[in-house]
Amino acid sequence: MVIDWNQRETNNGRGLRAAEYVRMSTDHQEFSTDNQSAAIRSYADKRGYEIVRTYADDGKSGLSTDGRDAFMRLIDDVENGRADFSAIIVYDVSRWGRFQDPDEAAMYELRCRRAGVDVLYCADQFENDGSIGSSIVKTVKRVMAGAYSHDLSVKVFAGQANLIRRGYRQGGAPGFGLRRMLVDQNGEKKGQLDRGEHKSIATDRVILVPGPDEEIAIVREIYRIFVEDGRSEREIAAALNARAILTDLSRPWTRGTVHQILINEKYVGHNVWARTSFKLKREHLRNDPEKWVRADDAFAPIVDRQMFMQARAIIDARSERLSDEAMLDLLKSILDGHGQLSGIIIDEAEGCPSSSAYRSRFGSLLRAYALVGFSPDHDYRYLEINRKLRALHPTVIAEIIAGIGAVGGRVASDPLTDLLTVNGEFTVSVAIMRSIFTSAGSLRWKLRLDTALNPDLTIAARMDENNDRPRDFYLLPRLDMREAVLRLCEYNGLSLDAYRFDTLDRFYRMAARALLPRAA
Repeated sequence: MVIDWNQRETNNGRGLRAAEYVRMSTDHQEFSTDNQSAAIRSYADKRGYEIVRTYADDGKSGLSTDGRDAFMRLIDDVENGRADFSAIIVYDVSRWGRFQDPDEAAMYELRCRRAGVDVLYCADQFENDGSIGSSIVKTVKRVMAGAYSHDLSVKVFAGQANLIRRGYRQGGAPGFGLRRMLVDQNGEKKGQLDRGEHKSIATDRVILVPGPDEEIAIVREIYRIFVEDGRSEREIAAALNARAILTDLSRPWTRGTVHQILINEKYVGHNVWARTSFKLKREHLRNDPEKWVRADDAFAPIVDRQMFMQARAIIDARSERLSDEAMLDLLKSILDGHGQLSGIIIDEAEGCPSSSAYRSRFGSLLRAYALVGFSPDHDYRYLEINRKLRALHPTVIAEIIAGIGAVGGRVASDPLTDLLTVNGEFTVSVAIMRSIFTSAGSLRWKLRLDTALNPDLTIAARMDENNDRPRDFYLLPRLDMREAVLRLCEYNGLSLDAYRFDTLDRFYRMAARALLPRAA
């Protein structure tokens, strides 16, 4: 027998007023906001609720509240006494949000409940009545909703990276002198895509091809007069503007637009992607070059490779001739003139090294910004924490190797992967988990198990609240781990905390060896 919880009618709900919240992401959802609303109203009718308000976020991701104006308006109405309803009815937990931290979804629901407004999920098979059973099911569904988006993000990134390696273009304007060409799944050309046009068949792909001859000639002229005549980007931009030549976006040339032509590898046929990332709609990250996804010689080049390398050498030499102090003085003068800093502002500055030069010299733009006293609006402290933890990783490994040796064990370390082989019997990977404070003030940790190396045991050091030292360790055997990514709270229940230890003494006892006398 199948129990339909939605059929359970309640007489005490008659005459109650409710609001509905509906959301549909930009991906293809099985249920549109109209279908969600129909299910919500059927549920409300059975429970005796009257829908008096509708809050709808069309085409909005549930990963965060960014851009979800209706959702934030709903929360604001509830907390500021403007809500003329006693309940909010949502289709299911995932429509409330696919937050990566399930506590974030709980926080918004708690804020509503404290204001006297209940949140009800009409399609989920539980009553949101605060009971132990419903709380457990709801938490599981929140985790599953967040995991869905995470898994989808991983799959999408892997698919896009694969297409890049096969030589296909992944979004973005082609650039001056280049054009986008639509090809079918067999690589046969189907036609050129103009600005604003996109492919309509899922199996079609896009590649870059040389553009009009006059644009190609201008690109080559830019390289020639920069390399051979020694003219600066600003001088080249002024000359192009004097000839009434516009960029591919129909705009006048600037120092920055010329500079981008001189440093972009697509002009020598290389397909480079993932210089930056914005996974799960979190922080924009500028990735290290070794993390870029690339395919060399993917497109037909329009600039000679030797000419390209000469141009890059000239640009790189600008910073090599300057001391750190001189570069920072130039950066400080740009900050004084503009009141802020960004990569574009730096690239537009005359007589100044490029933003990539600052990144290379000082490790990151954020580090250079800090040295001249500039703090961006966004909080990028996590980058410094990650850098500190990466520096700590070799020390932790060295301590573990020393601990194994102290109990008579033997360990071999792979210099490329840091994978440890203990006593020639089992392999160990060492990971450090950065602590993160949630918006609710609790601590969280995330661990990505190394499925490529597939170690027999993972030692995960869980850092303290200041990320200064390990607070404890998890010894995670491969056979018992079913997920590639683990998200840990301060207390995780027996299923995970059974592997938690305050020190590594238990691990060292596993690795210990004792000398035995040889039998006669």
